[in-house]
Amino acid sequence: MTSDLKAIIHPKFKELFGEGGQLFFSAGRINLIGEHTDYNGGYVFPGAIDCGIAAQIKLNGTDKVRVFSIDFNQSAEFGVEEYDAPELSWARYIFGVCRETIKRGGKVAGFDAVFAGDVPLGAGLSSSAALESCFAYAINQLNNNGLDKMELALIGQSTEHNYCGVMCGLMDQFVSIFGKKNSLVRLNCKDLSFEYFPFEPKGYRLVLIDSCVKHELASSAYNKRRESCEKARDEIRKIHPDLETLSDAKRIWLDEVRDKISREDFMRAEYVIGEVQRVLDVCDALERGDYETVGEMMYQTHFGLSRLYEVSCEELDFLNKLARKMDVTGSRVMGGGFGGCTINLVRSELYNDFVSTAVKEFKNKFGHEPKVYDVIISDGAREIK
Repeated sequence: MTSDLKAIIHPKFKELFGEGGQLFFSAGRINLIGEHTDYNGGYVFPGAIDCGIAAQIKLNGTDKVRVFSIDFNQSAEFGVEEYDAPELSWARYIFGVCRETIKRGGKVAGFDAVFAGDVPLGAGLSSSAALESCFAYAINQLNNNGLDKMELALIGQSTEHNYCGVMCGLMDQFVSIFGKKNSLVRLNCKDLSFEYFPFEPKGYRLVLIDSCVKHELASSAYNKRRESCEKARDEIRKIHPDLETLSDAKRIWLDEVRDKISREDFMRAEYVIGEVQRVLDVCDALERGDYETVGEMMYQTHFGLSRLYEVSCEELDFLNKLARKMDVTGSRVMGGGFGGCTINLVRSELYNDFVSTAVKEFKNKFGHEPKVYDVIISDGAREIK
């Protein structure tokens, strides 16, 4: 991965900015289970992958940031004051990281950078968090700011909130920074405590089937679901005033306010409360080596995301039903939804047949082939020597 990106980035950096610079990398992510629970204060269970964003960066002795994106074939130049915000959407992520670093007392000297990624865009693997985390990590190192890893993750999340208009939870940025090879990490999004779980499933493989459908993560649709959850939480809180987050609510408490909230808000909350328990069930199953239970929980999550949270689509439901029909151990839509991938836990002996059948049948129905990505659980943000 990173060697391929380095071969692309280094010549362009030399052409634009000369010699020197350090190479940094941050990972995209998968999430085995625990979707849309992060901003509800619940558990998520992600892992970093071996695809992400790499950037060659060096300080330039000015107060300006000059960046070239290989993927977009565009340049941007901006200062680091609030009024310097760039127009290009990808540049706003980097600008936001600079601003959020400054707000936390960090220094941001001017720098030159060239970056590129191999995390598939629009597949639900969180390329934006990888971009934020790569630059947050690099700026921290280059300026000797001494911010800890959790602050770097929070910088990425605040960038989304304040400069990109998506009120995301912390999961994507957290795992992009904290990811660890051959491990998934269970994060409690309420108190930010976390625990690593070894994940090297013998006899199984994780594979993503990318529908190549990109209903943009409709920021408005995402934020609307968040509002639904907040309405349900606020109504439950009237009866149970000690409730902090929707993820702390008992299912029976939701029934108590069924007549006080809309059917839509009820469905969203019902999904979230069930999903929190599924994450815990999956962690318990992994400790027993019980991958069949892990897979069944994944199917239940897909049902909830499709019918209750309504963030699936025809293509993803088709892939999920095909997986079930082919006796794949687990399958679900992954990421924010509205397109992207299914994540599939497949017994090794079924793998080739499942992938070839999924590609063929999907193309027959929708007119284009899905993309297939094998998942390798990897380390998070780091400098590449």
